[in-house]
Order: sequence, then C-alpha cells, then structure tokens
Amino acid sequence: MRCPKCASLETKVLDTRTGKNETSIRRRRECLDCEYRFTTIEEVLRADLQVVKRDGRREDFDRSKILGGLKKAVQKRPIEVIQIEMLIADVLATLEKEFDHEIPAQSIGEHVMQRLKHLDQIAYVRYASVYKDFRDLSELAQEILDLREFTENGKK
Repeated sequence: MRCPKCASLETKVLDTRTGKNETSIRRRRECLDCEYRFTTIEEVLRADLQVVKRDGRREDFDRSKILGGLKKAVQKRPIEVIQIEMLIADVLATLEKEFDHEIPAQSIGEHVMQRLKHLDQIAYVRYASVYKDFRDLSELAQEILDLREFTENGKK
C-alpha cells in the first residue's frame, strides 16, 4: 500500500477491523518513512455488476460515479473521507444482497439518500436536489419539510 503523503511503499498495519456490513475490512496504517497514519478500506469488487438506467440502458457499474456525487454533496461539510467510503461500502453490500447482477440506478440513488439523511442533512438536500431533479422551489421546500419531520420523529 502506497503512503498518500510521501508515496512510500513501506507501511505497516496498526489495526484491522471488519466494516459494519462485514463485507469490507478497515485497516489503520502507518508509513514507515514519514510516520503518516491513514486508513484503507478493502472490499470485494464485482466486475459483473450492471446498472440499469431509467431509460432501460445498461452500463457497467462504476463506483467512482457514486463517489463523485457524494463528494459534491458533502463539499465543505464536516464529513470525513472514511465516512463516505463506509457509506458506499454499506450501499454496495445492501444492493448486492437485494439484486443479482443488474442494479436499477434508482435503487442506488435511493439507498445513498437514505444513508445521507442519517449522516448529514445538508449533504442529503444537496444530493436529493440533483437526484430528484426538482422543477421549482416548492418541491425543494417540501423535501426540506419532510426532512424536518423525519428529524423531529427521531430519524426513523
């Protein structure tokens, strides 16, 4: 594993834990050259996953698309990269249990939004505003009212 700070290949594992969904492994590492500490997540990648778009087209699953959307949603929010990585790993584990080789794009978006709702409400609204493609301000206002009700009812 290459150190993200100095690019050295000399690192050691300090701690290993399984992820919440038990389909990923989280490792705390330290660079032997610069002593920088960082976390990695290991998970099984499935090359056979297909995403079924709303118009019926199919394309290879691309994890970086989820990551890109989440990075935009959490920009300037107090959310660490490891939280985003764990969110993605959790979403993928859930989707792989629910679907075989073809995953509807709508399900990916819904699962991401559900987890964002619990993680950060501003990031949730940002993600939902793109995903749900609000046509006017009243639709966005209704989503915020629904989110407020969700929060007041104990995040059920």
